[in-house]
Amino acid sequence: MKRFASLLLALLLLAGCSAVSEPPETPPSPSGAEETPPGRPWDPPSPSPPPSPKPPVVKEQYVMDDSFPRLRNPNATEEAQMLYNYLCGVYKSKTLTGQQESTWMGTPEYEMDYIFDVTGEYPAIRGLDFINNDFDGVVRRSKEWRERGGIVSICWHWGTPPDGVGYESSKGTIDLEEALTEGSELYEGMLRQMDRAAGALLELQEAGVPVLWRPFHEFDGAWFWWGKGGKERFIELWQLMYTYYTDVWGLNNLIWVLGFADGTKAGWYPGDDYVDIAAGDSYQGGTQSKMYGRLVKIFGEERPVAFHECGVIPDLEKAFAEGGYWSWFLTWHTNYIKDNNTKEHLQYIYTNDRAVTLDKLPKFQ
Repeated sequence: MKRFASLLLALLLLAGCSAVSEPPETPPSPSGAEETPPGRPWDPPSPSPPPSPKPPVVKEQYVMDDSFPRLRNPNATEEAQMLYNYLCGVYKSKTLTGQQESTWMGTPEYEMDYIFDVTGEYPAIRGLDFINNDFDGVVRRSKEWRERGGIVSICWHWGTPPDGVGYESSKGTIDLEEALTEGSELYEGMLRQMDRAAGALLELQEAGVPVLWRPFHEFDGAWFWWGKGGKERFIELWQLMYTYYTDVWGLNNLIWVLGFADGTKAGWYPGDDYVDIAAGDSYQGGTQSKMYGRLVKIFGEERPVAFHECGVIPDLEKAFAEGGYWSWFLTWHTNYIKDNNTKEHLQYIYTNDRAVTLDKLPKFQ
């Protein structure tokens, strides 16, 4: 009996030691998830927040300088003349930043937001397009950009008359001789299409929005219908639109931008009475200072010359050193801004002393 009691006591002591030596069971995490390993914070770090919106910039009212050239249209609105006066005033000392929008990337602000996220700046010029008959959308976004203090540029991938729509149609072919023959069915159909765009531009005029209007872009490349009839037909077409919009529709808010392709063919120039700004485009990279020189030879040096479309944004310091005094650049949308320009290059351009961004524009209204 005594031996049994001793044995029982020994067993109880052994069991007690085992219970003390085992680590206590780990309690479940508050969320029910697996316990965080030692040395790692309980919650992963939050991603870096996007740049905060800049506080509103107090802009000085722009004051006209009568010594600068005036628009060709003697009835130009005060808003259009003021913008043109400013462009003439900063020409050869500054370059305005510009960006073409897309509308199919989830938001029309896709490119603008990307530039701001990378550089902390917005472009001074917003490029829009009447493509696919997006007249109402372009008018709305143009008004909004003007309200933000920005400058509006509008092009038009115009589908073939009398009723073509969209980019593929703009590359089609029509009988331009018939289209320019007053009274013909094609002529009347072409004017009906012009009327739709004119109505949108008139709405902008009534809202006090001046427009860098660049119809028939890359005309001398001859890949769009408006350039496929040769230089004489193109000149007639440009002069027809200018006269029709100015004299018939009374569109006095337009600054007429003649946008050459990078070939810059001199024989296609419609004449001084019909052009306010000459421009060229190129997707070949570099400063394109030689293209600038060709444009100046055609247009002269008194009025601004612009880089109206590009992929890679030119190095402004290098361009100026070479005599390429671009009034503005306008980068094409989507992959052209993101894939053709590194973030470092965008930061360099948008923070360059020669670059005019949205918040550096004066007050025009």
